[in-house]
Amino acid sequence: MPTAKKGDTVLLTYTIRTSDGTVVGKTQDDAPVPVTIGNAEIFPEVEAVLDGMEVGKESEAVVSSDNAFGPRRDEMIVDIPRAQLPGDLTPEPGMTLGAQQPDGSTQQLTITKVGEESVTVDGNHPLAGEDLHFGLTLVEIKTAA
Repeated sequence: MPTAKKGDTVLLTYTIRTSDGTVVGKTQDDAPVPVTIGNAEIFPEVEAVLDGMEVGKESEAVVSSDNAFGPRRDEMIVDIPRAQLPGDLTPEPGMTLGAQQPDGSTQQLTITKVGEESVTVDGNHPLAGEDLHFGLTLVEIKTAA
C-alpha cells in the first residue's frame, strides 16, 4: 500500500486535544483538509507522523507548548485603566480586545477581571503553555508529480 511522503498532498481529519483531554480543534464536520507534506502548512511534529503513513491509518502526534504557542508568560497579564478603553465598551471577563502594537500589528487581549478603576487583560494565546495532542486519520494521498 502506498505511503505518504514529502511533496505529497494528503487529505486528513484530525482532533486536537490539550493534555487534560479538552478538545480545542478539529476538522469541520469531519471533512478532510489538504496538507502538503514539507510545505510547513502544519506543525513539523505532525508532518513527521504523516510522512510514511498509509491511507486509512490513524496516528497521534504531540506538539509541545514550546513548539506550539509557547509558555504562559506572567508579564503578558496587565492591568489597563478603564479610562483607556473605548467609552462605549462595557468590559466583561472573557471579552477580547485588539491592542495596537508599536510595529503596527494587533495583539488580542482577553479580559480576565473587571474592576472599578481598571481591567486585567491576558495577552497570552489561549493555548499558551499547553501541549497539543493531534489525533490524525489519513484519508487520501495525492502523489507529488
